[in-house]
Amino acid sequence: MFTDLPEAALREFRSAVSRPDDFDDFWARTLAESRAARAPQTSRPFRSPLTAVEISDLEFSGFGGDRIRAWVIAPAGAADGPPLPAVVEYLGYGAGRGNPLSHLLYASAGFVHVVVDSRGQGAGRGQATGHTPDPHGAGPSFPGKMTAGIEHPDTYYYRRLITDAVLAVDEVRALPIVDAARVGVVGGSQGGALAIAAAALCDDLRAAVAFVPFLSDVMRATTITNENPYAEIAHFLANQRARVEDVATTVAYVDGVNFARRARTPVWYTVALMDPICPPSTVFASFNEYAGPKQITVWPYNGHEGGGIEDRALSLEVFTTALA
Repeated sequence: MFTDLPEAALREFRSAVSRPDDFDDFWARTLAESRAARAPQTSRPFRSPLTAVEISDLEFSGFGGDRIRAWVIAPAGAADGPPLPAVVEYLGYGAGRGNPLSHLLYASAGFVHVVVDSRGQGAGRGQATGHTPDPHGAGPSFPGKMTAGIEHPDTYYYRRLITDAVLAVDEVRALPIVDAARVGVVGGSQGGALAIAAAALCDDLRAAVAFVPFLSDVMRATTITNENPYAEIAHFLANQRARVEDVATTVAYVDGVNFARRARTPVWYTVALMDPICPPSTVFASFNEYAGPKQITVWPYNGHEGGGIEDRALSLEVFTTALA
């Protein structure tokens, strides 16, 4: 069944999320500190029987200089031709980068495809194993990542993950096989949230695609769905009763609504009206505030799977045009 407002009301919905006065300074400081801690990227070939693509295991500096892993999947012979456009992909909640043979779509269409691992995730999503630790400690938290370090914006897990996402774009632009002027970002759910953040924090991205994006209008989401990951915050606050204000302050620094308000990258969202995990009003909360060129595809009868392969086909159309 529909999990939220009717579509007409969703298109008019406006979020009450407030923007911290130092939002831009917070992210400028965060990114500058992590860029200053950068060490050179490294890359190792990944052997596979595939002949149409070449795969490498990239390691680069993310938040605080922490080493982050990513797959680079490129059309065979990319190093011998002109630099190619690149698609940087971020992953859903709980997923790691897994096996590179699971990520062949974009390279098959002629793009350099970079699949960024999610620090501290990838232990609970089937074969999507993660290879990147999160070496930072945190205070009390509910199982999962939503409340790790949530007592302060500086210690919050998503500060680190979003920084990794932005610095991944820096590193992809430095790859010799990539045309630095033709880079786009894509992701679903948590990955969609990271794509929106990158669209706001990276200079001159050509396009962003966010499938059923997570992490928008976060505090409202905790009151309109019982599904994880948002319910992790609700469970946390049910026991940490005095921390509601502190939590609301922290999540405002990573909320997709606030990133949307400063983004100028052309974007395409998707949303599903039967989605109990990312309720549609939370997606529209971000989309309706998005300051750059934007489009949205609505899937009336789908849940958190969104448009499935149709979303992927849509993203190929977007990137084929935007990264030409």
